[in-house]
Amino acid sequence: MSLSASLPRPVYLPILTPLSRAVSQDINLVFYIMVVLLTLLVLAVKIWGLVALTMAALALVPVMFTLFVILTLP
Repeated sequence: MSLSASLPRPVYLPILTPLSRAVSQDINLVFYIMVVLLTLLVLAVKIWGLVALTMAALALVPVMFTLFVILTLP
């Protein structure tokens, strides 16, 4: 059995393909998305308090772990 046969197939989320096409046409869209996400986080903190910050930090744990692993590769 080869290694490629044992790997799971990638999961394609329906939102990522149109988003990546839009970003490839206009790179400023990335900054607009960041502003919208930051605004949503501020509104969530205003509504739910520190629980919203905790949930956002919890969601970013795998992202930061992956980033640290990539940075420490030789």
